[in-house]
Amino acid sequence: MKHSFFSYGLLIFFCLNLIINPLFSQDRPPTARPATRDITAQPSQIEPRPFSITRHQIVIDGRPIPYTATAGEITILKTDEKPGASMFFVAYTRDDIKDVSNRPIMFCFNGGPGSSTVWLHLGGLGPKKVALDDEGYPLRTPSTVVDSEFSILDLTDLVFVDAVSTGYSRPLPGEEKSQFHGVEEDANAFAEFIRIFLTKFDRWSSPKFLLGESYGTTRAAVLSSVLQNRTYGIYLNGIVLLSSVLDFATLSFNPGNNLSYMIFLPHYTATAWYHKKLPAEYQNKPLVAVLEEARKFAVYEYMPALINGNMLEEEQVDSIARKMSALTGLSPSYLKNSNLRVRHDRFVKELLRDRRLTVGRLDSRFTGRDSDAAGESYEYDPSSAIIMGPFAAALNNYVGTVLRYKKEIPYAIYGNVYPWNFSYQPAQARTPGVTRAAAGRTSRDGALYVAEALRQAMAENLDLKVFCCNGYYDGATPFFGTEYTFSQIMLDGAFKDRVRMGYYEAGHMMYIHKPSLKKLKSDLASFIKWAAGN
Repeated sequence: MKHSFFSYGLLIFFCLNLIINPLFSQDRPPTARPATRDITAQPSQIEPRPFSITRHQIVIDGRPIPYTATAGEITILKTDEKPGASMFFVAYTRDDIKDVSNRPIMFCFNGGPGSSTVWLHLGGLGPKKVALDDEGYPLRTPSTVVDSEFSILDLTDLVFVDAVSTGYSRPLPGEEKSQFHGVEEDANAFAEFIRIFLTKFDRWSSPKFLLGESYGTTRAAVLSSVLQNRTYGIYLNGIVLLSSVLDFATLSFNPGNNLSYMIFLPHYTATAWYHKKLPAEYQNKPLVAVLEEARKFAVYEYMPALINGNMLEEEQVDSIARKMSALTGLSPSYLKNSNLRVRHDRFVKELLRDRRLTVGRLDSRFTGRDSDAAGESYEYDPSSAIIMGPFAAALNNYVGTVLRYKKEIPYAIYGNVYPWNFSYQPAQARTPGVTRAAAGRTSRDGALYVAEALRQAMAENLDLKVFCCNGYYDGATPFFGTEYTFSQIMLDGAFKDRVRMGYYEAGHMMYIHKPSLKKLKSDLASFIKWAAGN
């Protein structure tokens, strides 16, 4: 069969069109897709579902602040650059900022390990908070959210992130969850999330902050080092450590570890003062003055007595027991029967035993009642129980109805992340020719120690500043433990002018106490401006 020249021309034009059009179409702006996308993964693996974007307004300090809330999941890559897990986040960005290159951005997370970020998210630092009274008691059950007049959204954009296996964050199908459940594994996941977020939302030039609470402070210390020393090159401006623990030996009551008993004593004093269990000589003084005396006693008298152990004379034991009794509200006989060493779980049961009450672990202002008053330890933490229900209900309702992001899986307030890999090795210890001793401690008394990671990050990043928020009534991570840990970082005092401490007459989650939230807002405002160079 013969074909005309015109027929061949049509055939050639059709084939060229099939080849050329796709090539040119790739030059068009990807308006329907995110600006950054991993081309090695399937599209369905990159975004589990579209982001939910809603716009709102809040009044802070009498000024209306328009903002955008973005709720969604970001798929993070494993070390082999293949998708491994999706991490749920809610980001709040202020809308009336023309140039975001100078606008700070703060990544916030809770701890556990195994806790979602519901507490920080709805505790008052974001634009919404659970409705509580001034002391921290829920106004109703189930609870709702209200505007937070002390939000820091006027100062910085906020990104609340859930760790893998908490909240809505999950390993991808077929992925082993243990690869995200550990000190290094978890920090690597958060580093990857931050990298992708900065790229996706064009925030690389913004001043960058971390805010971690509880184990989240452990994560923040390790993460600061990972961000700098891996392939990311992300230098932070500031880290907020809220109720921090960087040295787990300060929390360990294992036999032979006397440190924790010294660390907890000032917290015992604060708790006894609050519940009016101290003698008049202390009870009638301001809390700050009493705690200064407790610190001095703990360091100069109590710790030497513990070190001397059974070499103490009987009269010395009696003297220490009497002084401890005056500063803790516990009887001298109880203290001597405890060998001058009172574990925290025993203290919360003993202090108000005569009233048949226990005091809270997270916040010792709160009290509970067990089935009997003769037990060795308490049945539950009343300070945790009182906020669990209100925060859980408020979060699920708020995310689903206001932010319009719903999933069929449960929002895991506390996820199953165990067994957790507590082993950790700083980046220097992985460098050829650098011994583990030269790289710094990774543990003390067999307990996790990550202060060295933060020291390393601060040594390399001369602009990195730290702010520690401490609740006097926090029995989970006592304030004196934070003070001790930072007293041991750079013994020559080189970092003193780059670390600030803030104190609040509340507990682990000091933001549920309205006066403390107000003070926290003021302290954070000062810190952010200082660390961002404004």
